[in-house]
Amino acid sequence: MIEISDIKLSNAQIAWRAAQDIHDGAYVNLGIGFPEMVASYQPEGREVIFHTENGVLGFGAAPAPGEEDWDLINAGKKAITQKLGTSFFHHADSFAMVRGGHLDVAILGAYQIAQNGDLANWSTGKGGIPAVGGAMDLVQSAKRVAVVTDHITKKGDPKLVESCTMPLTGVGCVTRIYSSLAVVDIEGNRFVLREKIPAISFDDLQALTGAELYTNEGVDDLICPEDLV
Repeated sequence: MIEISDIKLSNAQIAWRAAQDIHDGAYVNLGIGFPEMVASYQPEGREVIFHTENGVLGFGAAPAPGEEDWDLINAGKKAITQKLGTSFFHHADSFAMVRGGHLDVAILGAYQIAQNGDLANWSTGKGGIPAVGGAMDLVQSAKRVAVVTDHITKKGDPKLVESCTMPLTGVGCVTRIYSSLAVVDIEGNRFVLREKIPAISFDDLQALTGAELYTNEGVDDLICPEDLV
């Protein structure tokens, strides 16, 4: 087996690939941590309106170091900036937007994704996110739910599995996975491989996946800018 750490995509490359699929004018919520990187790689000429559960819509890029206004933060407690059109509202109104189905896309991280689209991205274990939080609302209400993640855990266990063994965030909610090795869709309760990095064979990728991979329409190369680290 090849050394995965030598060939896998960086988090920045995964975030870049996920950003390419967000359509112009989309209202988007990005999960805390790694998924927030997606905002840095929007294709030129597209306008994306970012939403955060604590009550901000259409905020701007992160401020330069030392220029933070800590009254302006996202749900992950990271500093944000205002731009023309930024709006502020009550936490309850923010969740009314979520639960009302007004978000086009939600992009989250994951511990496990099942072949039927079930998502587990929180844990009561040591070091885990201590509660499911707003993710439960997001995955059941957004029009499209995607995941950005390493393909395997640090221990080498698959994150794409037949069924989740960790607490569920949502049932049958994920439609696309952007992993460190591949882009995988969930269709008809199965994993459908759309793209893979050229450096890994299908058989090796299958060995790192906890459920069968299908290739309905052929598999494209997953190519990302090499200067993203």
